[in-house]
Amino acid sequence: MNRIAAVGAAALVSLAAVGAAALVSLAAAPMTAAPASAARIAAPAWTACPAAPGLDPRQECATLHVPLDYGAPGNGTISLAVSRIRTAKPGLRRGVLLLIPGGPGSTGLARPSTQARRLPQEVLDRYDLVSFDRRGMGQSTPVSCGLDHEDLAPTLLKPWPSADGGITENVNWSRRIAEACARNGGPLMRHISTRNEARDIDGIRKALGEERLSYWGVSYGTYSGAVYATMFPERTDRVVLDSNDDPDPRGVARTWLANYAVGVEDRFPDFARWAAARDGEYDLGADPATVRHTVIELAARLDREPIPWPGANPAELNGNVLRDTMLGAFYSDANFPALAGLMKAALTSGPLPAPSTPPDAVMQNSAAATAATMCNDVEWPGSVPLHQRLVARDKAAHPLTAGMPVNMGPCAFWPYRAAERPVRVTSRGPSNVLLVQNLRDPSTPHSGALEMRKAFGQRARMVSVDSGGHGAYLANGNACGDRTVTEFLVSGRRPAQDTLCE
Repeated sequence: MNRIAAVGAAALVSLAAVGAAALVSLAAAPMTAAPASAARIAAPAWTACPAAPGLDPRQECATLHVPLDYGAPGNGTISLAVSRIRTAKPGLRRGVLLLIPGGPGSTGLARPSTQARRLPQEVLDRYDLVSFDRRGMGQSTPVSCGLDHEDLAPTLLKPWPSADGGITENVNWSRRIAEACARNGGPLMRHISTRNEARDIDGIRKALGEERLSYWGVSYGTYSGAVYATMFPERTDRVVLDSNDDPDPRGVARTWLANYAVGVEDRFPDFARWAAARDGEYDLGADPATVRHTVIELAARLDREPIPWPGANPAELNGNVLRDTMLGAFYSDANFPALAGLMKAALTSGPLPAPSTPPDAVMQNSAAATAATMCNDVEWPGSVPLHQRLVARDKAAHPLTAGMPVNMGPCAFWPYRAAERPVRVTSRGPSNVLLVQNLRDPSTPHSGALEMRKAFGQRARMVSVDSGGHGAYLANGNACGDRTVTEFLVSGRRPAQDTLCE
């Protein structure tokens, strides 16, 4: 779910928008496999990218035209926006390093600029950096469901139940969103899926003239990267999958959503220890147990007595807004001060930070593309009573996430029949995959990453990093983890066995 770094308290309310609409459920539908594309995709015509803050002046952009429907390539094409920075040195160049963004409601066009500033020079010397806006997103042919502003609230885009644990509002919202997507989404909505993203990636490979492809996939990009490695195993070179989704084909996105309950519990002790060490500044508790009690009680109080928050969506700080903000803040230790400051303001009736919510147009695009991917990828149960029971049980077991991870969403009412079954990731293919994973990831927990490791079998090695947050390589200052991934990208050498980096 691309899972982010925040820039302070004012941004916290919007953190959950990355991977917006991660709450989908799908009515059962018969599925048949569509063929891999044999479509010819023209080589890109590179030009300077439109100027944007933070964009490396070396970055170039191009547009590829790929089939709307790989099963019927004569039914027209869509645009796929790609970008690159040619960083490789003559004599050292190995090929392309494709940067697969997270999400699935996230864009990637700026990633070459971002990662050119972070990657070690020895990696840059060997690869040209390439990324893309996935189908339905950003500068590629976009989709939108045309949702009302109120329906774009982060506490709806993740299925947070009502304060009493009821899900009636979630059910009504889900029906509205499915109907809006059917009415406004257009033909592309039914052709956004992880299988089609893998085909798009192979189209990028062919358009670039590369026989094989190296890539670094993060978050949802680990699943689409794993699907690519399964569908096109002989086209892979060096594969790095960072912050891994559980690839269980019986659940796919449903499993990812459920894993928030595990991930937040894994991660909360890091924040609790940090806050306890600063009790004099934030007054959340002098020990981790007290911090936990304070946070749970504060959320419950805000359920009963929300605080007005003009400009936010919704325009109040309620219990679910706090829980959702906390989940997003756990992506990086750098967010802890802003999160603790927001909690202190709520406890003391102090001024709240100015909210900073992404523009509705960005939220529209992200919500639509995410819902389409998750709905079209896999079957989800649509029983309201079942979900009410699951929510009650999960809320009791995991009060920090209050039942949200097992709640239902728009795919219970999704208007389209899924075309294909989910990919089952297997060990068939070259042994060229390196998984890197934080032990305490709030979004893609280590336990789920172990399932990805198990699915790949002999194809993979796994580097576990004793850190918290979402994003492992070059994200935590863990020299052992960073060195292991860099060595693999540069030389192809992996650890002989799975490794823990303390």
